[in-house]
Amino acid sequence: MKNVRLIRLQCASLAGAIAVATLSSVALAAGTYDLNVVLPLTGSAAFVGQGQKDSLSALEDQINETGGIGGDKLNFTFRDDQTQPQVAVQLASQIVGSQPAVIMGSSLVAMCLAMAPLMENGPVQYCLSPGIHPKTGGYVLSTSSSSTDQIAAVVRYYDENKDKVDLVIQEHFNPSDVSVAAQMARIKGAGVQAIIAWTTGAPAATVFRSMAQVGVDLPVAPTSGNQTFAAMKQWQAFLPKQLILASALYPPRPASVKLDPRVESAQQSMYATLMKRGLKPDNMVATSWDAGLIVTSALRKLGAGATSAQLRQYINGLTDFAGVDGIYNFSKFAQRGLGPESSTVTTYDAKTESWIWLSQPGGEPLGK
Repeated sequence: MKNVRLIRLQCASLAGAIAVATLSSVALAAGTYDLNVVLPLTGSAAFVGQGQKDSLSALEDQINETGGIGGDKLNFTFRDDQTQPQVAVQLASQIVGSQPAVIMGSSLVAMCLAMAPLMENGPVQYCLSPGIHPKTGGYVLSTSSSSTDQIAAVVRYYDENKDKVDLVIQEHFNPSDVSVAAQMARIKGAGVQAIIAWTTGAPAATVFRSMAQVGVDLPVAPTSGNQTFAAMKQWQAFLPKQLILASALYPPRPASVKLDPRVESAQQSMYATLMKRGLKPDNMVATSWDAGLIVTSALRKLGAGATSAQLRQYINGLTDFAGVDGIYNFSKFAQRGLGPESSTVTTYDAKTESWIWLSQPGGEPLGK
C-alpha cells in the first residue's frame, strides 16, 4: 500500500498516556517508611489505578526483600483521587502539608497538571503519565517514554511499513461522548488507511465501538495508556483487528530485538517478582516500576531523612540508571531520563494474552 492516508482522531481533552503511582516520604512508625501514592482507584480510570497499585505492591515486596529503605520496611500508602483533578489537588495538599521529599502521581495528565503548581518549591512530584512535559529544573518529573516519542514511533512504523504517510484530516470529540459514529463515517469516506486516536480509557473504547458500528477496519493507534490486560479483556468484543499500541520497552520481546543487558536483567527481575503475585507486565508496570526504582534507589543512597531538594539533585544527576524501560539519563533527557529509543510499537494477541512487538525501539518495523 503506497502513500498511506493517515487520519488523527483526537479527543478534545487529551488525557494522554496513563501512568500512576505516587510515593511520599514520611516514616510514620518506627521501622516503616511510608510513601504516599495517589491513584485513580475509582472512576473512569480505575483500571489504571488498580493495575498500578498491584505493580507497586509487587515492587514493595522486592524492595523489602532486599533491605527496604535503610533497614526500614517500605510501605506504599495508596490514596484514591477518584479520577478527578480536584480530588487529586485536595490529596496532594494534605500530603504536601506533611513536608515529604516526594509525591508520586497521579495517573492521567489532567490530575498531574492540577497537582503540579503545589510542587513549585518541592516536594518532588513523580507524575506517572508519559503525557506531561515538565519544565527543566523543576520538581515535577514524568514517567516512562514520552507520549511525543511514542507518537513518533507509531508514525515511523506506519511510514516505513506502508511507504509514505500523509495527514489527511483531524476529527475531534469530547471525552463524555458516547459515540463518534459521525466522525468515523467521515473517516471512512475520506479513504484513509490508518488512524491515530490518541486518547485513553473510556474515550478509546468509544472510538473502537464506533469503528465496529460503521465498519471501519483500519490500523488504529490509541495511547499506551490502553495497553493493559484489564482493558483488553473488558473490550474484547469490539477490539479492532488492527490494534496498534505504542509501548515502552518492558514487554517480553522477540530474539531479533536486542536491549542493553542491564535492561534485560532489570526486566527479568521484574517478571519474576510479578509472577509471585500472579501478575503479568502491562503499561501499569511501565509507568510505575522504574519510577519506584528510581525513587527508592535515591532514598537508599541519601537516607530516609533526605529533603526534596536533595532528592531532585540526585535524580537529575542520574546518567546511567538501568530500568525496565531503558537506560535513564536525566542530564540528556531532563525531567524524564528516557529518549526516543525507549519507545516501540506493539499489538495485542488475544489468544496468548500477550503484547507482540511490531517494531524495533524507535518504530522501525521488524524485518526491515
